[in-house]
Amino acid sequence: MLKKNKISLAVLLLALSIVSLIIVQSYQLHYTYNQKSKELNEKIQYFQDKISFRHEKAEDYRKYMNIVNDDFSIQYKEILKTEFENLVPTQNITITDTVIFNKGHREEYLVIQGRAFDSIRGLSAEQRVLAKDYREIKDVFQGGTKIIPAAADSGQISIELNQKVTQQIFKKAKFINEMMVQAFKENILETPQQRIDLIFLDSIIAYELKSENLPKNYKFCIYQGEQKPVTFPLKTKNYDGSMAFDSNHKVSLFPNNTFSEPLYLQIQFPQRGRYILKEMTLSIAGSIIVIVLVLIAFVFMFKTIIEQRRLSELKAGFISNMTHEFKTPISTIALACEAMEDSDVNNGKDNSTVLPFIDMIRQENRRLEILVESILESAALEKQNIQWGKEEVNLSEVADKVIENTLFRVGKENCSILLSKPEEPVIILCERLHLRNLLSNIIDNAVKYSIGRASVEVDIKQNQKSIVLSISDSGIGIKKEHIDKIFDKLYRVPTGDIHNVKGFGLGLNYVQRICEGYQWNIKVKSKYGMGTTFVITMNKQ
Repeated sequence: MLKKNKISLAVLLLALSIVSLIIVQSYQLHYTYNQKSKELNEKIQYFQDKISFRHEKAEDYRKYMNIVNDDFSIQYKEILKTEFENLVPTQNITITDTVIFNKGHREEYLVIQGRAFDSIRGLSAEQRVLAKDYREIKDVFQGGTKIIPAAADSGQISIELNQKVTQQIFKKAKFINEMMVQAFKENILETPQQRIDLIFLDSIIAYELKSENLPKNYKFCIYQGEQKPVTFPLKTKNYDGSMAFDSNHKVSLFPNNTFSEPLYLQIQFPQRGRYILKEMTLSIAGSIIVIVLVLIAFVFMFKTIIEQRRLSELKAGFISNMTHEFKTPISTIALACEAMEDSDVNNGKDNSTVLPFIDMIRQENRRLEILVESILESAALEKQNIQWGKEEVNLSEVADKVIENTLFRVGKENCSILLSKPEEPVIILCERLHLRNLLSNIIDNAVKYSIGRASVEVDIKQNQKSIVLSISDSGIGIKKEHIDKIFDKLYRVPTGDIHNVKGFGLGLNYVQRICEGYQWNIKVKSKYGMGTTFVITMNKQ
């Protein structure tokens, strides 16, 4: 049966292992969460930089297109008329819009038409050219130069017209630049609410967020200077003017504008924690599975230990009760044998014919009594209720008595036991019963595992610190693979075809328990076919 304190220690160690595992897994998940949080911050900062760039370019484009479209549309048509008239002397020049589908794409074109009159000959001619519509400023700066002529005879005119118009367009760059400077001047004088179209900015954020691996729910705020939120009369649902300013996670809305007061954009994601946990789904699931499996194993092991303890207690109780019941018939048989030998009981009759049988019954009864005592002692050891009493015992005296009893039981013709001991008494602190049982078990094994006449040597030596007891035999010996198992309970070394070796495999287990109880050191040396030596070192106390 397992010791109660050993069970408690095992449960404590298992509990500590589980707690340690939970701590390690929690630390690992916390570390992973922090790493994911840093990665998310980097993504958000990159996204804010991207929004800043997109917003600035879009605002410039919208602002300058408003200026250009108001003025450049008229300028462009005037340039076309002037250059067309210089190339081809015509009158009554008209320009109309048209649409051409080129390879499935819709393209805007202008039809330039004029009439020429020859007063000498009295003839008139009509010139018509199809030119690309360059009135959108994006077409100017994208470098589109293709002009499709209306007819083959007007192809050269179209090319020359295109070159002239292009030159005139880039002459207008100075004019456009002046308009841009004017726009910057106006921009400096505008308030933050006038400089920023909040709905437009929100739409840019929402559009760009679709292609990013970021949470889709967001809040943003615009700060004037460093920490002052900008208040808008009309704000979108995603604008939060109460958002706390974070100097480490902001971006300038107009990074290339060095004239105006800086405005900063800050985007936050209210569900960033849920997003990070979602990214860690596999890690969290793995940790939970490991912890649950360990908990299941812990519960299973705990139940198994308790069940084994219960079964062990039942077994020990059964053995104890059974062996105690055996003692009554054993005692009765012993008394019967004594009575049968008594002449008074036999009324003076000659019983010499039955005496050998009586002696046989007595020996077998004694052997049965020894086996029952061994089982009782083993059960007592398992229950841990054995008392390791200490008294001064003369080892030499106990050894003499044990050897005498063994020779009497086995017969001197079947074995010889030689005892070597010091002249002075060898005193040790232990219980006499345990010491006698230890010697009896080892010597009995030496006799049983011998072929023919057994030869046993018992040697006792002592020094200032310890006492060394050696018991050697010249029996069959023990193979190396069995030496580590001979102290296991109920284990018996295989003896091949030798069937006269009786026992339950309890003797050496009992010997080991006694050595452990008194903190003695026991070692076994054996060579198969040559014999075995048990060496027990006892500390003087």
